[in-house]
Amino acid sequence: MYLIAGLGNPGLKYRKTPHNAGFMAVDALAHQHKLRFVKSKFDAQEAELRLGGEKVLILKPQTYMNLSGKSIAAAAKYYNIPSENIIVIYDDKDLALGKLRIRAKGSAGSHNGMKSIIECLGTKNFARVRFGIGKPPEGMRLMDYVLHKIDRQEKAAYEQAAEDSAMAAQEIIVNGLESAQQKYSSK
Repeated sequence: MYLIAGLGNPGLKYRKTPHNAGFMAVDALAHQHKLRFVKSKFDAQEAELRLGGEKVLILKPQTYMNLSGKSIAAAAKYYNIPSENIIVIYDDKDLALGKLRIRAKGSAGSHNGMKSIIECLGTKNFARVRFGIGKPPEGMRLMDYVLHKIDRQEKAAYEQAAEDSAMAAQEIIVNGLESAQQKYSSK
């Protein structure tokens, strides 16, 4: 079994903000497969699908970004999902808007959601799809940037990157991480 988690913050206030790039990606995945998210016992919204013969749990933690690990670790423990079968999609300010980077493991960098996941899982060994949101304009604080409403000029880039992130996560499950890296990391 696999777990794909998209990171973000719950509520309308955060809905169309760069920090919710992970939610955008798993929403795109659910849309592709005509799935609906339902409330789960893991303080999350979840959906399930079968992909390449594998059962896949799709998770949107509702714990707020900085506590995402609690929800993901609880689901992984309940379903006995090894960390190697966890894929996390999240925003990355160090990548240009729309660029993706796919890694098998790594550090959290400055991302508090990733710090929480690493702490709660007790490992850095899980796949990640980093969804580029770009750096804030000069003079804008990072917090204000990641929580600003996405404007019309940015919308198409976010939508395409969400679709690509969803496809990359599926590619990891069906054909492996290297295939996903070759197809999507250069976009």
